[in-house]
Amino acid sequence: MLKVSIIIPAYNAMTYLPETIQSVLQQTFTDFEVLIVDDGSSDNITEWANALTDKRIKLISQSNLGVSNARNTAINLARAEYIAFLDADDLWQPTKLEKQVHFLDNNPNVGLVATWATLTNERGEPLSEVEIDFKQGNIRQQIIEINLIPCGSIPMVRRTCFKNTGLFDPTLCFGEDWEMWTKLAANYDFGLIKESLVYYRQHSRNSSNNYQKLLPDFDRLIKKMFDSVPKELQSIKAKTYGRMNLYIAWKSLENRDYQEASNFCNRAIKYYPKLQFTKNYIRLKILIFTKSKVDKNLYARFAELLKSLRQRPQRLTNK
Repeated sequence: MLKVSIIIPAYNAMTYLPETIQSVLQQTFTDFEVLIVDDGSSDNITEWANALTDKRIKLISQSNLGVSNARNTAINLARAEYIAFLDADDLWQPTKLEKQVHFLDNNPNVGLVATWATLTNERGEPLSEVEIDFKQGNIRQQIIEINLIPCGSIPMVRRTCFKNTGLFDPTLCFGEDWEMWTKLAANYDFGLIKESLVYYRQHSRNSSNNYQKLLPDFDRLIKKMFDSVPKELQSIKAKTYGRMNLYIAWKSLENRDYQEASNFCNRAIKYYPKLQFTKNYIRLKILIFTKSKVDKNLYARFAELLKSLRQRPQRLTNK
């Protein structure tokens, strides 16, 4: 049996996909297969893939059915013991697979192992680190409160977990990753390697940037997650709603929709008032005000004052 199946959904991804594959081929751990799922692309992915000489790489073509369906197709075809997901625009550090395989081999109770990540710009230049913060074990409550795994290129999962838990929900256009991690956390312990092994590329085509497309699935995602949790966890629903509204407020700000950003800030506080005392909320409110009210030159100078905050590692916790 192969050790790792690497699953890469791809939709018109040739801008970054060759570099992504290169980061896979540079891995220090080499016992893997790569399943690239062409999800109805109109670029030259087929010609490019046919020119590849590494027999570990396979191209699977299907009509455009979405990222969840693409991942599910590959999971059903995967032959390895472990499955690692990689988005077509992200990159891995050379030791990423080696360290995660070693972790799962030595922790048989762990179903999913995560790592830290580094945010980059479109050119792959580092911006800041995202430091996930949880203790190994049962993190079900933590991951329901906030998506502690913000990038789909982070996890490595035992393939048997999907047989017991089920696959990604193809009807969700937003939060399908988060919903899957919560399902896995209900049945398996999670592990964490506190090292940045993933480059998470930020660009205008990131699906999460179009917050208008996030809204239809927003309530359904939260309701679906809480339909399956025990009664003792129902009390954190308001906190989860608050955090998600704050998340969409940030996305609204990135899209320069300052009124919507302010509206979602207010909704976040309505659901969970304690958020207004967090650094994340305070910084967001400052940025909304300065970007919407202050001229560009003054804002640029003010932004320098916040630069240190942006450059500090982002720590994702349930606190």
